[in-house]
Amino acid sequence: MLIEHLNNPKIGFHFSVRCSGYASVLRIIYALRMAEVSLYAPVKKFLESLDFVVKGEIGNCDVVALREGEPPVLVICELKMQFNLELVLQAVDRAGACDEVWLAAAMSVRGKGREQDSRFRALCRRLGFGLLAVSSRGEVELLLSPAAPAPRRDPRLRSRLVEEHRRRRGDPAIGGSTRSPVMTAYRQDALACAAAMAEGPRRPRDLASLTPRAGKILLDNVYGWFERAERGVYVLTDPGRAALVRWPQTSASLA
Repeated sequence: MLIEHLNNPKIGFHFSVRCSGYASVLRIIYALRMAEVSLYAPVKKFLESLDFVVKGEIGNCDVVALREGEPPVLVICELKMQFNLELVLQAVDRAGACDEVWLAAAMSVRGKGREQDSRFRALCRRLGFGLLAVSSRGEVELLLSPAAPAPRRDPRLRSRLVEEHRRRRGDPAIGGSTRSPVMTAYRQDALACAAAMAEGPRRPRDLASLTPRAGKILLDNVYGWFERAERGVYVLTDPGRAALVRWPQTSASLA
């Protein structure tokens, strides 16, 4: 397999590669995925203008937005470099866990992409999905507002997404990224415990002010960062110290 150029006016960018075999496919997928990440900031800004708190990469969703209220409004937005069937299928899969689903993709350079296809818009309108197009300048155009049919809800998944969104401090993960570990609320809590233990051994009750699940984090030791020195006392391991170097903890990250 030899690929010299990938130039698709529908996704609005051009790049060249010259390699063969499986490695070339991986490079193209990576380039597409990195371009996908560039959609996150404009989409986040748009949803924030609607009074949502927006965070990336929660429960395998590119973007999760939450507007507090009674009940809270939960929105999932999936990002792709072009509007296609795969994006619609992703949205169908997410619909049961949220109140609204949005599809966001790059606007085609020549204005002849799926975003201009009346059939595609009609399909999304029938499914109740919102459509956002992101220009090369980072401007977001609302193509279709989400309707609200009554899809079958998945209350368990919805509850997990809302809980994870609320537990996460700040917005540490960029939506659409897959190349590095996702900074989940659990990882944030584990790092907070590790930072406190960098100064010496700690008991779970010493860390309770950082997170109520400190005891479970030390006991389960999911990342291999902690080790029991004696009954009820834990110390930080070398992998734990390496994690603090990779993800330095500041007062802002612990807030």
